[in-house]
Amino acid sequence: MKILVTGTAGFIGYHLVGRLFKEDVEIVGLDIINDYYDLNLKYDRLLNHGIKKDDIKYNQFLQSEKYSNYRFIKLDLTDREGMANLFANEQFDYVVNLAAQAGVRHSLTHPHDYVDFNITGFLNILEGCRHNEVKHLVYASSSSVYGGNKRSPFSVEHNVDHPLSIYAASKKANELMAHSYSSLYNIPTTGLRFFSVYGTWGRPDMAMFIFTKKILANESIEIYNEGKMIRDFTYIDDITEGIFKVMNRIPKAVENWTDEDGIAKSFAPYSLYNIGNNDPVELMYFIEEIERKLGKVAKKIYLPMQPGDVPASNADVQNLIEDVGYKPETTIEYGINQFINWYLEYYGEN
Repeated sequence: MKILVTGTAGFIGYHLVGRLFKEDVEIVGLDIINDYYDLNLKYDRLLNHGIKKDDIKYNQFLQSEKYSNYRFIKLDLTDREGMANLFANEQFDYVVNLAAQAGVRHSLTHPHDYVDFNITGFLNILEGCRHNEVKHLVYASSSSVYGGNKRSPFSVEHNVDHPLSIYAASKKANELMAHSYSSLYNIPTTGLRFFSVYGTWGRPDMAMFIFTKKILANESIEIYNEGKMIRDFTYIDDITEGIFKVMNRIPKAVENWTDEDGIAKSFAPYSLYNIGNNDPVELMYFIEEIERKLGKVAKKIYLPMQPGDVPASNADVQNLIEDVGYKPETTIEYGINQFINWYLEYYGEN
């Protein structure tokens, strides 16, 4: 079995490749390695999987020095010819698309990045699957698609037609594009709406990373919505295990489908799942746990809600449990402990 994983220099992609090493599969990792955040962190992730920075060349395969079943290629999703050739030459069985321009706040100032990478790039993924008989495309969506939705917990059956950022809109567009390809070309696709992912080797633009770094440096942390935020924080290992289990469950078309069968399934081989802990916590408790682990109290600045943010998130994972037999269960206390242990070791701060 040959699997393409995009975004393998990124947070989730790095961990998914690590999970797949446990299986008898051939893995191809892909990333453009852009400078959205610290490049050293991205290259160190790759190095952990046997890919050396100085050996990386654009559109050339690099064999891992640690794992015989892993190769990496630096390639831009928007490179139509390069992506088409990759799919044609490699003939992947499964594709997991985790490459994207991330970040809600970044999308407020750099909207074109989200159309280029998240929409045009995703179209090239879909075209590759269409022309090369890929058995299953699994792709990252986001809890951000729920936008202005007021119902909680967020269900894949809820309306998501009111996004609050271009990032959220691009992820909703991915779901629509995937459905059209599933319908037109019978390509099995599954979208995964991730909820507030955190953990070791995480992104520097995410809350846990920012809070930890600033508390250690005795700098003030900014807390939006006056601290009245609730998040369904989901540990990275739960995310990657969920991806793996979903990948092996290829969706089937629902015969005689009607609206009553729900949004998350279709007359096409298409499905949607939330992957969240289904145990939301208040942001202030999240911060207190970081303080306890670090043994330091944060200097806090309380600010109003930022554009693009939602006050609360909570994942309804019932269809994930019923269809896939899986539910994330890592506690926030365990996850924070793991992240901070990694952070202190990686950055050498104390």
